[in-house]
Amino acid sequence: MSEAGDAPLILTAQLPRDLHARFTALRDMHFPPERNYLEAHVTLFHALPAMCEAELCSHLKRIAGEFAPVMGQVDGLMPLGGGTAIKLSSPDMLHLRDMIADHFHGMLTGQDRHRPALHVTIQNKVAVKEARALQTALAGTIEPRPFVFRGLALFRYRGGPWEAVKDFAFRGSGGA
Repeated sequence: MSEAGDAPLILTAQLPRDLHARFTALRDMHFPPERNYLEAHVTLFHALPAMCEAELCSHLKRIAGEFAPVMGQVDGLMPLGGGTAIKLSSPDMLHLRDMIADHFHGMLTGQDRHRPALHVTIQNKVAVKEARALQTALAGTIEPRPFVFRGLALFRYRGGPWEAVKDFAFRGSGGA
């Protein structure tokens, strides 16, 4: 067993630095402060098994070396019931995610067996009325625009702030 123990692994897609900063600022303004200990992120997998860390890192290194930065699109606001997110789309990122899911088939949690709706949560676990008020206030400020995911980031989850494991910058020439 590694030093990591049984802490599950979280895999995210890395936003370009400008969007990361903008969405982290929105998160800092609107996420309940007692629960806001993460920066803006796009979760691809919520709980990959800790025992797969070495294999996962090897697999992600190969993918990052093979594929060029992946195109994405900001689509606008996304209601979450008791929260608000920025809706994203990226068929190519979802294709890469499917490749990773196929590789680790049989080891995924129920949640991770399903394709996610790509998004960045900027507010969560608030009253629905508060979430709707934020969505009204932000209406028209989140314009659709293309962007490029710069890589993947792997974290360990230990119940609070995530522990960074490794970043994998896209540096290849292939498309997803």
